[in-house]
Amino acid sequence: MSHGWAVVTGASSGIGKAFAQVLAAEGFDLVLTARREDRLRELAASLPVKTAIVAADLGEAGAPQRLFEFTQSRGIAPALLINNAGFGVFGEFRNQNLDRQLEMVRVNCSAVTALTHLFLPAMIERRQGDILIVASTASFQAVPYQTVYAATKAFDLIFSEGIAEEVKRFGVRVCAVCPGQTRTEFHAIANEPIPEVMSVHTAEQVARIGLRALRKGKHHVICGFSNRMGMELQRLAPRRWVTAISERMFRPAG
Repeated sequence: MSHGWAVVTGASSGIGKAFAQVLAAEGFDLVLTARREDRLRELAASLPVKTAIVAADLGEAGAPQRLFEFTQSRGIAPALLINNAGFGVFGEFRNQNLDRQLEMVRVNCSAVTALTHLFLPAMIERRQGDILIVASTASFQAVPYQTVYAATKAFDLIFSEGIAEEVKRFGVRVCAVCPGQTRTEFHAIANEPIPEVMSVHTAEQVARIGLRALRKGKHHVICGFSNRMGMELQRLAPRRWVTAISERMFRPAG
């Protein structure tokens, strides 16, 4: 029996793909979107549920609206929206391509805002619906050499918590899941090393942690005990100290 439809952005790999697989196992039919259509088709063919795919680059201004209109044209009223699509760039801000940095803001922030705004009203009208936003442990502090990425994820966290309070009285749940280092291709794309001291999770673990917290009505969840403790301990230290420690951890070699 289907639990209804879920929309998963960034579904072609990593955490997004894991969300699709976990939700399919639970009986959700899926609208899958990402840039790489070949990967979406391969994933859709492997899932034992109804699927619809939308190849879209959420860095483009009109992409969220096109995704929403696709669901409308198919008569799909999603019970769950997974705002997962996102990427990071590692390195000194001054040396990074500006267009790439601005694209990151569009994907990590603007698309999340637009999709939430588009799908939320119907959920409120039905008095039922869930939105899960993939943030990061980087949401809680500045991270040198990932400065724009951390800032976008701070936006995602604060946005999630604010919307969650606005809509809880309508029976709609919103939660931000904050993974730390995760075994995906994210780090290779960002050209970011993983410090040995970091706790590392699988994409499936992150997906399950996020869904469990959402269903419990939490407004955010940090993945992993060591990450949770780290976030709590850093609140006791001056913010500049935390940033200075992060700078030493992530400083590029050479």
